[in-house]
Amino acid sequence: MTVTRASRVLVAATVFGIALALTGCAPATPAATAPTGSAATLEGDITVYAAASLQATFTDLAETFEADNPGTTVALNFAGSSALVTQIIEGAPADVFASADTTNMTRLTDAALTDGTPVDFATNVLTIAVPPGNPAGITDFADLAGPDVRLVVCAPEVPCGRAAKTVAATAGVTLTPVSEESSVTDVLGKVTSREADAGLVYVTDVAAAGDAVEGIEFTESASAVNTYPIAPVTGSASADVARAFVDFVTGSDGAAVLRAAGFGAP
Repeated sequence: MTVTRASRVLVAATVFGIALALTGCAPATPAATAPTGSAATLEGDITVYAAASLQATFTDLAETFEADNPGTTVALNFAGSSALVTQIIEGAPADVFASADTTNMTRLTDAALTDGTPVDFATNVLTIAVPPGNPAGITDFADLAGPDVRLVVCAPEVPCGRAAKTVAATAGVTLTPVSEESSVTDVLGKVTSREADAGLVYVTDVAAAGDAVEGIEFTESASAVNTYPIAPVTGSASADVARAFVDFVTGSDGAAVLRAAGFGAP
């Protein structure tokens, strides 16, 4: 049979039409979409005001938090809890406050400056710190009242000072310190420099000091257990980062670091 040019055109048109119809029936290629389910990225800078006894642990925790959240920066300010809460109430730019006692956290809560309910995350007790070799021969709490003992303690308004006062009252011992310091780290400094024969500090401070001091535990310390609470401060420009840091400290990772440093569970 002879195939004319008109026939070839008709066949080609028919084949093209069928292909076009089949293409129209095929499912369209889905458009590329962004992956779902990824966690929101934290970004922002925060300043954490923390009790002096938290210096070693919070320095480690802040470094880990920043590594886990590259868009964040955590600045740390350490001092006695009473001084820190006074600064915050007076307008200091803090995003998180971690206190060495509930009394000073209550001051911040009463001033309506905590964003949510504070969370207890650790406990601590006092111990006696002496220079290496224990030159004054301190063996127990009662020895601190000796007439020739140069004793250094925290001021009464500081958590470690309030704890020392409670312990002394429980033990029936009258202490006559040669100085009262504004933070527990200042007390430890007096001992390590041998300006004092003994100082009342936290067990965690002695552990962190290594060979610079020796620690002497005493049973009366159980009468004054300090509980540490933490909370975001109201008005933070990076409230999500502040809350995330609090969650990190009070979570399993934070607990592991704190327990390794000698802090007790809340």
